[in-house]
Amino acid sequence: MPASSAAAPRSLAEALRGRDDASLAALLRSRPDLITPVPTDLTQLATRAGTRASVVRALERLDRFALQTAEALAVAPDPATYEELLGLMAGDEGDPAVAAALPHALGTLREQALVWGGDDRLRLVRTARELLSPSPQHPSPTGLGPTVQEATAGMSPGRIQEILAAVGLPSTHDSVSAVAALTELFTDRRRMAALLAGAPAESLQVLERLVWGPPYGQVTADPAPRLRWLLDRGLLLPTAPGTVVLPREVALHLRGGRAHRTPEPVPPPVETAAAHRPQVVDAAAAAQAYTALATVEELLKDWDEGGPSVLRAGGLSVRDLKRTAVALDVPEPVAAFWVELAYAAGLIASDGEADERYAATPAYDEWREQPAAERWARLATAWLTATRVSGLVGGRDAKDRALSALGPGLDRSAAPEVRHRVLALLAGLPAGAAPVPESVLARLHWERPLRGGQNSGGGQNSRGGQNTGGDTGDDLRTRIARWTLSEAELLGITGRGALSAHGRALIGAPAPPEPEAEPEGPGDKLPVHHRPAPPLTPLPPAEQAAASAAAARLLAPQLPEPLDHVLLQADLTAVAPGPLQRPLADMLGVLADVESKGGATVYRFTPGSVRRALDAGQTAADLHAFLAEHSRTPVPQPLTYLIDDVARRHGQLRVGAASAYVRCDDDAMLNEILADRRAAGLGLRRLAPTVLAAQTDPAALLEGLRAMGFAPAAESAEGDVLISRAHAYRTPPRSAPEPVPEGPPVPDDTLLTAAIRAIRAGDRASTTPRKQIAPDGSGGGGSGSGGLPRTTAAETLAAMQAAVLTGEALWIGYVNAEGAASQRVIAPIRVEGGFVTAYDHTADEVRTYPLHRITGVAELAEDD
Repeated sequence: MPASSAAAPRSLAEALRGRDDASLAALLRSRPDLITPVPTDLTQLATRAGTRASVVRALERLDRFALQTAEALAVAPDPATYEELLGLMAGDEGDPAVAAALPHALGTLREQALVWGGDDRLRLVRTARELLSPSPQHPSPTGLGPTVQEATAGMSPGRIQEILAAVGLPSTHDSVSAVAALTELFTDRRRMAALLAGAPAESLQVLERLVWGPPYGQVTADPAPRLRWLLDRGLLLPTAPGTVVLPREVALHLRGGRAHRTPEPVPPPVETAAAHRPQVVDAAAAAQAYTALATVEELLKDWDEGGPSVLRAGGLSVRDLKRTAVALDVPEPVAAFWVELAYAAGLIASDGEADERYAATPAYDEWREQPAAERWARLATAWLTATRVSGLVGGRDAKDRALSALGPGLDRSAAPEVRHRVLALLAGLPAGAAPVPESVLARLHWERPLRGGQNSGGGQNSRGGQNTGGDTGDDLRTRIARWTLSEAELLGITGRGALSAHGRALIGAPAPPEPEAEPEGPGDKLPVHHRPAPPLTPLPPAEQAAASAAAARLLAPQLPEPLDHVLLQADLTAVAPGPLQRPLADMLGVLADVESKGGATVYRFTPGSVRRALDAGQTAADLHAFLAEHSRTPVPQPLTYLIDDVARRHGQLRVGAASAYVRCDDDAMLNEILADRRAAGLGLRRLAPTVLAAQTDPAALLEGLRAMGFAPAAESAEGDVLISRAHAYRTPPRSAPEPVPEGPPVPDDTLLTAAIRAIRAGDRASTTPRKQIAPDGSGGGGSGSGGLPRTTAAETLAAMQAAVLTGEALWIGYVNAEGAASQRVIAPIRVEGGFVTAYDHTADEVRTYPLHRITGVAELAEDD
């Protein structure tokens, strides 16, 4: 049962002054903007808690029922009793669910300093009342209009008396008593029922259309009889020429006393779409996690020698994004997701050069050497905490500019909270249960109804199509939630739509409840009751690091062990039945071309791929030994012949820089080149029987000869064969992008403890009774006026020296070096050299003050 306060506070500051430290800590934790900077006392804290920006931020973080409670208080009398509030929420007939949930909702409003006072005098903070109260410009969310008193404020006294006569009430001597009598009639259920019983049916239909809002309607200069009947009796009141409104008291009678059509005291349940065995979910998620690692590695390998150029406005061009999508064999929205994920993890960045382009960072080399599970945990953590939203790529911002991958304008501060909360809701289901997506979205909208109204300024919908904000009707948080469900599946946090064990650990969720069923595959959509879930907000950095490490430990046994072998086949292909050890994968990537990927990767050997390995410094003997060592099957004869044939021809031709030249000991081969029509564009001419000169550069000459079917090798100025190894281009050291915070961060326990101690000390200093120093230096003259004390330098010094001897505390006025004035309560310890060292009760520490900056001193009242 709700408890009444023993002593009713007269202001929010007094209500805060009556709280204990735990309650103040809960307030500052839920509204961290109040502690930035730390208020000097509780009066300043209350003032800051009532500012418009802070109240709007607090209202946005209320759930549906707590917000409905605040909306009901905004249309209730000020102050209101708990019984009046319960009547507005539950109606005349009552609602057990509302009655059970209302104390908690009211407690939430009190905790966040949006409501203060006891149950007999509940007051909504004035700013919140102004935001939620009905007005013609801003209709109330309840659909209620102004009260009779507000609607008749500009009405003539004669017209008010005519309304009294029409409803059968005696006339009064003034408008105030007339409005009071009309209000009393409209709030009396029995008398109102009798009045409406005689109303024409058409008039009642008009009331039915206005009862749930909006309460305003239009009338002509000569209203119809059904409207005239209502206007004569004050059931509709004019607010402007041609506009009438349904008074709040009349609407509440027609609603049965309820402020809302549908109170929502209980959050909608997250429904189960399918149930799988937890082992199947974990295996599917682990397989996708491995695929995610392979995809990111493939992306970075594609950009290893320098990626696409940076647009002038920042980001990837549409053409480069398409090229990346083709290279990864994924749709463009998915390619944007992988690119943004690598960027958020600090693996790619722009190099900052004049012809700026994207490339891998030095952190990528460190990341590649980590165990697979730890590499995945880094990616998953970066995604979970990033404020950049890849789903917005392809849309347009508020200024109608295109949003590009890696470009500006993709940060949305709500993204980490939404991602965490979506996964937390999945964690509340039994292990292996996949949710109905729409039920997850409905739950999120209940938890943050006002935040759901934010617009992102464009983006893409969950199917990858462009969304400018008006085609789907989804708000920003809903779209981020949809993207979260699909991105979590891509990343391997979920498997088959259900949260995996390592995904549960990633968000710090408790152990899952026992599964309700064991079927494999789709099942009936059964509602699942709400279960405790992880905190609504993301974990602090230290806790998130521990959760990520725990997720990596759970994932590690699920990932396949890297293999040290492949299966060579007679059709010049090699099959890798699983992930390969890094040296084997790197060498095979040079010696062969990837033909297909999946559970097993197929590599194909071609003359070009073998020549690439020879160019990298390998010999035919090295390649034969490598294949014999790492193949579980005998090396096929066609592959041996291919390597020997390419190696035999490799390096017969030598290309160097003259502009370029071709050197060969076999003059017949040079004759063949000169006779080939395809060599016409190379500008070749014979300088000697074994040397041809070219008008093109060596690189173009190499490519031209290879296109003609030859296998030339480049040579240095000294005549040695140049070995062309893979060149890994790296940016200078770059840190991962910092998430864009959504307001001040939640303070930790240490900061809260220090802040509350400082606020308490400052409040004691500002409220402690004191008396002014008399001109003769003796304490007397009554209490201060509330301003800074004013005494001469001699009086100040004498009071300080006396306080050192007696150990008494003094009230001082102090002006710092910036000219800011403040008042403090200090206990002087030592006075020397023009400084006073004292224990400052306001700051709760020992400080030293220059005497010339003290405006004056006053003694504290004797009873303190």
